[in-house]
Amino acid sequence: MIKVLLVILLFSGIILANGVAIIDAESGTFLDLIESNIQVNVENQVAIISSMQTFKNLSGSAKVVKYGFPLPGSASATALRWKINGIWYEASFAPTPQDTTTPGPGGSMAEDLKAYLGDTPIYYDVEQAVKADSSLLIELTYVQLLPYEFGNVDFIYPNDYSKIQSAALDEQQICLNLTSLRTINSIQMLSDHDSIRVINDGSLAVLTSKTYKKPATLDYHIQYSLSLDELGLYSLSTFMPADKVPDGHGGFFVYIAEPDPSDAGDIINKYFTIIIDHSGSMYGTKMTQAKNAASFIIENLNEGDWFNIVDFSSDVTSMNSYHTAFNNSTKAQALTYIDNISATGGTNIASAFDTATLQFTSAGDSTANIIIFLTDGEATVGITEDNALIEHINQTVAAIDTNINIYCFGIGNDVQKKVLTSISVENNGFAEFLEDDILEERLTNFYLKIRNPVLLHTSMAFSVPVVSETYPDPLPNLYKGQQMIVSGRYSEAVPLDVTLKGEAFGEEVTYNYALNLIDSVVQKYQFLPKIWAKLKIEHLLIEYYLLNESAEIKNEIIELSLAYGVISPFTSFGDATDIDDETEPVKLVKEYELLGNFPNPFNPSTTIQFKVSKMLNRVVTIKIYDTLGRLVRILSIVVTHPGHYEMQWDGKLDNGLPAASGNYFYLVDFGEAILAGKMQLLK
Repeated sequence: MIKVLLVILLFSGIILANGVAIIDAESGTFLDLIESNIQVNVENQVAIISSMQTFKNLSGSAKVVKYGFPLPGSASATALRWKINGIWYEASFAPTPQDTTTPGPGGSMAEDLKAYLGDTPIYYDVEQAVKADSSLLIELTYVQLLPYEFGNVDFIYPNDYSKIQSAALDEQQICLNLTSLRTINSIQMLSDHDSIRVINDGSLAVLTSKTYKKPATLDYHIQYSLSLDELGLYSLSTFMPADKVPDGHGGFFVYIAEPDPSDAGDIINKYFTIIIDHSGSMYGTKMTQAKNAASFIIENLNEGDWFNIVDFSSDVTSMNSYHTAFNNSTKAQALTYIDNISATGGTNIASAFDTATLQFTSAGDSTANIIIFLTDGEATVGITEDNALIEHINQTVAAIDTNINIYCFGIGNDVQKKVLTSISVENNGFAEFLEDDILEERLTNFYLKIRNPVLLHTSMAFSVPVVSETYPDPLPNLYKGQQMIVSGRYSEAVPLDVTLKGEAFGEEVTYNYALNLIDSVVQKYQFLPKIWAKLKIEHLLIEYYLLNESAEIKNEIIELSLAYGVISPFTSFGDATDIDDETEPVKLVKEYELLGNFPNPFNPSTTIQFKVSKMLNRVVTIKIYDTLGRLVRILSIVVTHPGHYEMQWDGKLDNGLPAASGNYFYLVDFGEAILAGKMQLLK
């Protein structure tokens, strides 16, 4: 069997694309892609994808290639095989890292190839030469949980190959088969592809598309919508024979929980105020975006909510002198009020909060008390110094003896970030800093999440003690219109209930669901052990780095990876003969030195520095986590020789938003070694 080394980076945020058969990465020479065939089988958002590409060697002589392929962090590879000269080969798993050097005399990479493969590519070598005018067929199979929001599920496959090849492919096709316990309202190709055929009977849907003799220049984007009248909890489970499971007990489940928005008893009424800055600097796009966002919020308040609008420049005005009950009449009043707001004058932030905060004296802790504050500048009227302004606002809130959640949206580059961050963090909210033209989209999406209770500090309990090792741990927050995906083990298939508890704006919220577990093997759910193993590996990796790279946890990760066939940073695809009996299969070598980040603490950016003392030619990734263990940003840098390297973090999250003040830790992944450091962001 051909030797293969392939490491899948579990936290990668890159979406899968067609692979590249690289002849020379420096000059950008590749085998021609002639066919691409994507088969997707989805059951209740769990997708099994088979990605198959056929390449042809048109160079006139035999070529040895390395295959490069980006994989999303939400995916787990389950199989890799290829066909060359009429023979199929299949990769096994090995406890060794991948070889990330790329073909070419200098070991560097053409910019188009680098851009196409993204920040965290994976590679493997096809050692047998592809003969002139012959083909290489490569198939990768992986499992992925598809993203969901408010009933819509998206599958995206970037099929735009134009950076690599302008020539037409003989054939491009995709087929997505979907089965769902919830009614499938619709399924559609959002991208403009040829020959799209759709079949949908409500529980089974099939979408296909075929394109002939055209270049691959367009991504696939398929979206399906599920009924919002059938929410709650649904589960997938299978019970494997003891001899097929490394630890002897074979129950695996995945459940997806989503609160039913029709359950009015779970909705906490709100006291809600929007504070809108309409100073002169808000003129134009900012003012339009702020007014549109405020109107959207008013349109989507709930019956039982109380609300008001406060707007300010040099002076402060208010739609009403108190919160008023939401109904059709007050909604119409508010929309007219918003429409008449115009930009003029200075910025009196202190007085705006004085007016808005005092109106919450009639509210209590049995309601969700929320202020959304929109501003684009620094205070120019009243209290203007940062610390004095922070102290004044916090004292004003404390004086009314009612919990208020304050969410601040700063627009542009001239806002008092320290003020907005401080008053948000100290009052159970957060601050976001946005460009002028994205306020409306960001704010409306945010409001849809907080419109109904947000389940914070979530805990989970089972009515019968047969469930163990559930991940993620700790559980994430749970939002209406969002989902919580949990995977775990069970020792016996008995009826049981799941209770999710948490806090929603200071109130305890509870959801109860029935969890149905299967007592036998379900062939179509054979991927469930891999999903569970992947989530456990991610959990262990965070512990590994938080506990100073514990050798014990590392060995546990390796054993889990090999046992369940899920790649980790310490394992790879490879020939079985590559596996040995070493207790420490991968040693963290001393040729790498982390020099820390400077400055530390920092605001708004810091530079992470490290030293390489050996020949190395690869992409080094830097993964940044918050104190809850959540991956917030991936950076990368190409290392081509021994020396000192630097990588700047601009203090922004993966979605482009500024990171909040606090502690972070980062992992520098050299492939055969991973080093960790800590840093603090102060605003």
